[in-house]
Amino acid sequence: MAENSRSVKLGEIIQEFNLEVLNAGTDFEKIPLYTVDVSRPGLPLAGFFQHFDAQRLLLLGRTENAFVEEMPHAQRLEIFGKMFSYDLPGIIVTRGLDVCPECLEKAREYGCTVLRTPARTSAFMSALIASLYNRLAPQITRSGVMMEIYGEGVMFQGESGVGKSEVAIELIKRGHRIIADDAVEIKKTLQGALEAQAPELIRYYMELRGIGVVDVRRLFGMGAVKDKQEIDLIVNLEPWNDHAVYDRLGLELAHTEILGVSVPSITIPVKPGRNLASIVEVAAMNNRHRKMGHNAALELTQRMDQHFELLMAEGEGK
Repeated sequence: MAENSRSVKLGEIIQEFNLEVLNAGTDFEKIPLYTVDVSRPGLPLAGFFQHFDAQRLLLLGRTENAFVEEMPHAQRLEIFGKMFSYDLPGIIVTRGLDVCPECLEKAREYGCTVLRTPARTSAFMSALIASLYNRLAPQITRSGVMMEIYGEGVMFQGESGVGKSEVAIELIKRGHRIIADDAVEIKKTLQGALEAQAPELIRYYMELRGIGVVDVRRLFGMGAVKDKQEIDLIVNLEPWNDHAVYDRLGLELAHTEILGVSVPSITIPVKPGRNLASIVEVAAMNNRHRKMGHNAALELTQRMDQHFELLMAEGEGK
């Protein structure tokens, strides 16, 4: 599915960080923000507006405030007039600092929003960028089931009717937690990982053929569900094919790319008699083992090579 084009309203940011409104622009709460970038406008305050990005929120901290205080009245009017002429989404003053009258005068003239927070500039900027990224992160929706198994985020994929939900129910009964069934919303985090959650409308619900829709949270308790989880492993479930060649050693782990992030993936063939829940548990534990630097298939291959080399050396010595 295609990647979503996302935005966040300035009013949501104001509410999240409890920002004080010093000057309210027209419909300021509905102003859309499209970028996670935030600027401290040192160069624009000095009169350099080349490459000035008017889509970003601007932060005025102690340094910028001290710089502006050194300016004469006419220069302040000129600088803020030019800055607000770019139709900015808003300016946020940090540390609870007083805003110079010229800034507020030009903000009212151009209908620009001016906000204030008592937070320190660097800490606030970091939290603001993290919040914007979380809201604006690239996101897609994939069909599948997402679970947490032994701390590993495992997403099952496969054609309809292959048994994804049935495996999930068995794993829930074994004490593991489900994040999403049928539709999995995936977004890329600021750290470059993939975070999965269920769409709000169907969160905690599962569909089981022959039974219908069940509420996992009420049937199994809060310990059986989880809101979000990073994806560590993708398990592709497919009907058993007698003519297919399946990996028996696992020396080379396959990967699936989602939103530019490569995730380890395995394919598990499904046929009657296979305990898929146990196999998936082992797959999750083995994936965690690999991340810790242990590769059982590689270790076994090395041991076999050493064994055969020893046998060959003994044969040559006779």
